[in-house]
Amino acid sequence: MKISLIQTSLFWEDANANRSNFEKLISSINEPTDIILLPEMFSTGFTMKPDTVAETMDGETVEWMKTIAAGKDCAIAGSMVIEENGNYYNRFLFVMPDGEIKQYDKRHLFSLAGEDKAYTKGVDRLVIDYRGWKICPLVCYDLRFPVFSRNTEDFDLLLYVANWPSPRVLAWDTLLRARSIENMCYVAGVNRVGQDNNGHNYPGHSQVFDCLGTSLTVSSEAEEVITVELNKQTMLETRKKFSFLNDRDSFILQD
Repeated sequence: MKISLIQTSLFWEDANANRSNFEKLISSINEPTDIILLPEMFSTGFTMKPDTVAETMDGETVEWMKTIAAGKDCAIAGSMVIEENGNYYNRFLFVMPDGEIKQYDKRHLFSLAGEDKAYTKGVDRLVIDYRGWKICPLVCYDLRFPVFSRNTEDFDLLLYVANWPSPRVLAWDTLLRARSIENMCYVAGVNRVGQDNNGHNYPGHSQVFDCLGTSLTVSSEAEEVITVELNKQTMLETRKKFSFLNDRDSFILQD
């Protein structure tokens, strides 16, 4: 499986400009890829004003994702602001080439920025079956909570999309690697670059780790598209050799 991470700056609360920018970056992907991964709130930036930017599941950005997925014959994924039944969600969308959509609402809302006041948190975790892989999508602050990320379904790939600021980039780098090691799976994390309208700077450092925590990418703060090939058979052989997951604790997550 090949996955392409798109690391870029975001236009503040401007979905049209962001879609146009992503189209240009996506057009630079000349080799076949299976997943295109966009940052958290890729159409707006990390805004706490969902009432001014929210779209619906029938809106322009979701339709745009369907068009990209069909045209590139791959899944496209990232989170955006969605309004549903009077509530606002930071929703991860995984859009497949045939238009099928899998969705996950961010569970751990970033209280330091007031996200928990502006958005409704999700409850259930999601595992997606796609092209022979089991994939678990999570969003930004979820990365800090290993219990919620724990590999109890033998998934193959963890996806994290983020607006993770520069002062805490060490945590981003460290926790992505930790999630890969403890769960014995591939981990791909995409983060934005640039500065938002609140003055927060973002360092990128989008990267991919294998199931032993080995980095398959080079961290950068530049706008770029990173494509990495993942080998499921190698991962399964490593799991069989070390069998660490056989000794994992069992638990029930309570809200």
